[in-house]
Formats: sequence, C-alpha cells, structure tokens
Amino acid sequence: MDVSDLLIEAYGRIPPLVEAAVDGLDADALATPPGPGANTVGWLVWHLARVQDHHVAELLDEDQLWVTGDWAARFGLEADPGNTGYGHDAEEVAAVRPDGPEACTGYLGAVQERTEAYLRTLSGGDLDRVVDDRWDPPVTLGVRLVSVADDSLQHVGQAAYARGLRG
Repeated sequence: MDVSDLLIEAYGRIPPLVEAAVDGLDADALATPPGPGANTVGWLVWHLARVQDHHVAELLDEDQLWVTGDWAARFGLEADPGNTGYGHDAEEVAAVRPDGPEACTGYLGAVQERTEAYLRTLSGGDLDRVVDDRWDPPVTLGVRLVSVADDSLQHVGQAAYARGLRG
C-alpha cells in the first residue's frame, strides 16, 4: 500500500461515521447540547469538516468550499473563511445550526471529495515538505494530514457519544 492509499483509507473512515452520528436527527436535535456547555452534534460535525476544508484548501492554494458554496447559510452562519470553530465558546457553538443532517453530510462530502482527489496526487516524498513554518518544529505535509485526520476522527467520536447521550 502506498502513502496515497493509506491516507485515503484513513480519511475514508470519517464520512460513514458522520452519517451514523447524524442519521435521523432533525435540526433541533443537531443543535441541542447534551448538557450545559457541551458541544452539539451539529457543531462537532461542522467543525471537523471546517478544519479539513480550511487546511486542504490552504495546501491546494484554493478557496475553501465554505466560502464558494452555500454551505454557510445551511449552518446559519456567515461564510467567514477564518471561522473553523477553534476556540468557540458556548454562545458560538449554539450559533452553529445546521438545517438538517444533509447539511452535515453534504458539506463533509464535498470537502472529502476534494481531499481524496488531493491525496491521490501524493507520493511518500511529498510528506516531508514543510507547509507551515509558524511552528517549532515546522509542520510538514505528513504531520498536517495526520493531524487533520486525527482531529476529525476524535470529533466524530465525540459526536457519536453526544448523540448517544440523547437516548
């Protein structure tokens, strides 16, 4: 298995887990926290898709899908390319209101499609390229891609847990 296939396998695990987490939930259920101060299922799924969209768009030197489509409106938000959910407080979490599970799966699906197309172009030697020198040590492409996949899988697990708390 080459690096491209490995990364596609890792990223490919995210959408079915998201589908299971949001399946059958209406807009209110997606936006209702399981407890005070907790992240909602809708926010968690939105956030993981936003981070992937943000980082992959940066790697491709392209606009984020968030700002080029109607996704922001479907989540009740402005198309702010800097808003990925990082550091959100409870009020900002509550402002993320997907209009239904299709908004969650649709946005992630569009992001995932672009991500997989990008991953297909990679070879092992690409992973050592520095993509962010604002950190010490600088972040390589391999580290960035693993970080995004890891973040996504953690958040979809949290979304599944939050859904389970609903009963």
